[in-house]
Amino acid sequence: MICHEIENGLWRVTIDRPEKANSLTGAMLGEIADLAERAGREEARAFVLTGTGKVFSAGADLAEAKTVTLATDPVWERLSGAIASLPCLTIAALNGTLAGGAMGMALACDLRIAVPGAKFFYPVMKLGFLPQPSDPARMVALVGPARAKMILMAGQKIEAEEALGWGLIDRIVPRETLDETVATLAADALGARAAHVAGIKALIR
Repeated sequence: MICHEIENGLWRVTIDRPEKANSLTGAMLGEIADLAERAGREEARAFVLTGTGKVFSAGADLAEAKTVTLATDPVWERLSGAIASLPCLTIAALNGTLAGGAMGMALACDLRIAVPGAKFFYPVMKLGFLPQPSDPARMVALVGPARAKMILMAGQKIEAEEALGWGLIDRIVPRETLDETVATLAADALGARAAHVAGIKALIR
């Protein structure tokens, strides 16, 4: 359900559960967090998150959320924190809609690219949960407080074009060129030393 490839400094992590809209179990979240933490130790130069099918992730697995407190599990925050602290270039290659707590890992990335037709929503108000602790601040840094309230408090589903205009995503690319775009964006980092990549990222922070 979580696939990963490591080659020449590129770590590619794929959520592979399309029959369940790539919804995430606690075990899957822990596995992605483990990979992100390992990538930091092993001098990754680029770390890419993507999904299989037409949805990046629908968020928490509903079946598991009914029996355990998955929606409030600290593993979500552990995952987004691990991605945010990576010293390499991090890219969310959003192959489709991004919903709920899954938004946290994308917000933690340096770059977010999406395919046409992707939607973005985080229905915590309706569901009676608080967002994960770091998500609102990261969202505000990208889109500003009013637009963050549109998503988190007014429950709006944001279409890809609007998300691009807001700054929630950085580029919209055709589905058939998503992988090619990722390769282009990661090329300079992959051609550099890990310490050089980390040094530039530290200056930007």
